[in-house]
Amino acid sequence: MATLFDPSKRIYGILYASTTALFWGFLAIFIKITLNDVPPVVIVWFRYTVAFVLLFSYFLARDRPKLSIIKRPPLLIIVAAISLTINYVGFANGVNLTSPSNAQIFIQIGPITLALVGIIFFKEHISIRQLFGFLVAGAGLTLFYRDQLKNLLGSEDIYITGVLWLIMAAFAWTGYASLQKKMVQKFHAQQLNLIIFGLPILILLPWVDFSSFSNFSPGLWVLLIFLGINTIVAYGCLAEAFKYIEANKISVIITLNPIITFVTMSILSTMNLAWIKGEVMTIFSVAGALLVISGAVLVVLSKKKKQVNPQ
Repeated sequence: MATLFDPSKRIYGILYASTTALFWGFLAIFIKITLNDVPPVVIVWFRYTVAFVLLFSYFLARDRPKLSIIKRPPLLIIVAAISLTINYVGFANGVNLTSPSNAQIFIQIGPITLALVGIIFFKEHISIRQLFGFLVAGAGLTLFYRDQLKNLLGSEDIYITGVLWLIMAAFAWTGYASLQKKMVQKFHAQQLNLIIFGLPILILLPWVDFSSFSNFSPGLWVLLIFLGINTIVAYGCLAEAFKYIEANKISVIITLNPIITFVTMSILSTMNLAWIKGEVMTIFSVAGALLVISGAVLVVLSKKKKQVNPQ
């Protein structure tokens, strides 16, 4: 079944996806800063909690009937919520064990894998350009990984563990995005996010040490609240974007978000700041990163002919 999009409203999809890319571009950096004082699981739990409270409060004040989804959530969105929980935890641990730029490069496996899902499960045609994109991205990941590993000076095991966390996070994101795209055709996008944000709060609760909250400084509370707001804005906009433009166009836009991270981290690394560790980026690392981003864009770039999205 084809999904029809109103051409006059495509600009909304582009703006929503661009907002997601912008917020994700800074996300890994702020997570890295917060990890100086807060464990990865607590950061993830707090992000979900802030996002859920804000969204629940909005529906409570403006549209209470949509809260009914909490009583009987669709099975697919429960699976999507579990997938995104794995993504969040994997990404936070990956940032913790590597760096923001490393995390942003390896998480690009997610959009690439999403394209593979369309080819394998929905029998979408693979173009020569897409095949070339897979090869370019693979070469870039290999170059980036080997160069970063060579410059770690004894921290190889930690780095490899971090990369494995990020790969797991990328695959989990693919599962979430596939299910979210399907469900958003039947339910209000933000209504689905009530489950997406709410269920992980319960899943992660056993690993949260509430006694540590009393030691948080005002600045740390600001960081955690920002991460929560980042969550609801980024994923809220992503869910809305699926209503207006095709998934592959969204993937192209959000695939460019590592550029924001790279530029910002390059500036911060030259400042020798105490609250965030600088990154070592050789010419080979930069070349590998550019190959990954370019390959990912080639993979998810839509065809010139009209695209049909299977449902």
